Amino acid sequence: MKSKIYYLTVPLLAVSAMFLSIWGPETLAEYKDQGILDIPRTESVENAGEGYRYQMNSNEKLYILSCCLSSQTFPESETSAMAHEADGEVAYQELEGAYAFVVNRRGPSGREITDEQIYATCNEGLTLLKEKGILPEQVREVDASSYDVTLYSAIDVLEPRNNVAVWKMTLSNSQKNADKANRLMDACIDADDGKIYEFYVRTPLLWEDIDADALVAEWAAYMGLGEPSPYESDNPLLETTPYFRKYVFEGMGSGQTVVTLGFYEGINELFLKVSR
Repeated sequence: MKSKIYYLTVPLLAVSAMFLSIWGPETLAEYKDQGILDIPRTESVENAGEGYRYQMNSNEKLYILSCCLSSQTFPESETSAMAHEADGEVAYQELEGAYAFVVNRRGPSGREITDEQIYATCNEGLTLLKEKGILPEQVREVDASSYDVTLYSAIDVLEPRNNVAVWKMTLSNSQKNADKANRLMDACIDADDGKIYEFYVRTPLLWEDIDADALVAEWAAYMGLGEPSPYESDNPLLETTPYFRKYVFEGMGSGQTVVTLGFYEGINELFLKVSR
């Protein structure tokens, strides 16, 4: 009797094992899926990205911008060879190297100042610069009918998370014959907080009326930078004007940013620009 039961049990166990090996995994998977599908779950992920842009401090942003601008053919108001008549013809090409200053063709991401807001933002910045004594009170406000704006991205190509979005504002070519006295000619404006990195502006001032050290110190405080240091150089041909002072700010790593405050005699244009 035992032998008969034994001979019946062994084949049954073999068939059961075969059935489980073939259909078991699929059945278990379907059962598990029923408990997972269509049910939302949250899961913590380490090192998740925080925000749409890596957060840099003011010195780091200024340094990235200076590296990118120094790698471009950048207009300098109507001061050099062809003056402002040529400004509209300047082509910003993508840099083949470590830094790039390129047109942001996608437009503002949603957290950046829009092209409709940038004029009011710039006027707020001009007002603040006047209050701090950086610009004279006579400087006029900007408006959409007189100025062209373009959104750019300054990018560290080797470390793309290090990037700065800026609005480039320029007096429109349609204003060639307009009165340019006390007008903002060019400006480079942070697309996140509206701070004015660079400006070229016609003023009633003369170079001897300008306290360069005090002006740059006020601008540094406005930008949230550290204290500037004098830029030491014996080269008198660093600029196309004899009226300028250069300063150095801490950058990223061992890098530094050079800030130039200058003045073009004849057209009475005061400028502040950044470079590497």
